[in-house]
Amino acid sequence: MPSIWKRFKGFLIAVGSGIFLIGYNIGTGSVTTMASTGSQFGMSLAWALLVSCIFTFIMLTAYGRYTAVTQETALQSFRKYIRGGSTISIILMVGLIIGEIASMMGIMGILTNLIHYWSGYLDLGPGWEGFNKLGTVLFLMALIYFLFWQGKYSFFEKIMIVFVIIMGISFILSSFMIVQGGTQVFTDMVPQIPDQPNAPLVAAAIAGTTLSAVLFIMRSVVVSEKGWGIKDLKQEKRDAFTSATLMFILSIFIMIAAAGSLYPRGIHVDQAIDMIGSLEPIAGRFAMNIFIPGIIAAGISSVFPIILIAPWLISDYTGKPRNEKSFMYRLLAGIAILFALVVPVFGGRPVWLLIAALAFQSLLMPLVTLLIWIVLNRKSVMGKYKIGTWMNIGIGATFVFSLIMAYNGVLGLLDYF
Repeated sequence: MPSIWKRFKGFLIAVGSGIFLIGYNIGTGSVTTMASTGSQFGMSLAWALLVSCIFTFIMLTAYGRYTAVTQETALQSFRKYIRGGSTISIILMVGLIIGEIASMMGIMGILTNLIHYWSGYLDLGPGWEGFNKLGTVLFLMALIYFLFWQGKYSFFEKIMIVFVIIMGISFILSSFMIVQGGTQVFTDMVPQIPDQPNAPLVAAAIAGTTLSAVLFIMRSVVVSEKGWGIKDLKQEKRDAFTSATLMFILSIFIMIAAAGSLYPRGIHVDQAIDMIGSLEPIAGRFAMNIFIPGIIAAGISSVFPIILIAPWLISDYTGKPRNEKSFMYRLLAGIAILFALVVPVFGGRPVWLLIAALAFQSLLMPLVTLLIWIVLNRKSVMGKYKIGTWMNIGIGATFVFSLIMAYNGVLGLLDYF
């Protein structure tokens, strides 16, 4: 009988690509969005997270299925099979890169503020206020680029598994320690969009941080990196289910922590540091010291693949092999990581930059959904693996939901700006 550890290790290897996407998708943007939502609206917007994760599973399966059957990645196939596909793919690629770079600027701003705040507790002498923010961001940039420099996708996947495990342990344990009167949290889960000015933007951000256009384009690339083919369709579907399920679990625990502790007291937070400072008198410093490493792991795990976005999408568009050790990849990754300096050096509001970026991502979802829907229904492309009724219904429902969330995103962005 194999040991429990060997079984667990085998499970992690089997669903490694799904965990890679979890690490990428759940970052400080997710933490910020879920914490802000829970503190302001309780669990009334939990439905948006659940529905987004269901549709995420459908879209992960759709993009994974397409690449496994055709051995072509998404942008490459859109160029090939969609009228005007070259122009559409360029617009999509530029939009995704801009959105992700904006997200990274927000993430690194939040991380440096959080580490500065947390390190202030070290009490290293008179006048000590915490690690220097510029020094912190430079260290994080060097660490992330060093990890990128080491190798190929298989190495990246292992790194992401470590970060996701840290996140999972941190968020779940801290939620049990923070929430008071837990049953009330679940009785307040009445699906609605609250009648408050920023509620549509937050709802769109929940969809944007989960049902993310770039996530599905990256899914296509990751399935290609894994070398999966038609014989791996069951494994691909299981991997997609694991990814979507764990995304929901990790995200909902963050929302529960804020809804069960801050919302009943009328304490609203807009960023991770506000949540830490507000929760410490309620839960104590020990609980905070469990929660904070999860946020840091979430941030680093998101930034790490973001620097891969531009080179991977360019390879996807051109149909050229991916080589993470090539000069082009290392140059583009280096340029991308430089944007991490923007908020720590020049200032800004990293939280709203993140939420606005996530809402912007929701505007791209209808296009990403429609394009894969078209090619999956072409028998000349998919052969006997052309999708059937249930998958068509699922993608159709995703398309309608993405239009609704995009509309909310537009309303929210107009109100914000």
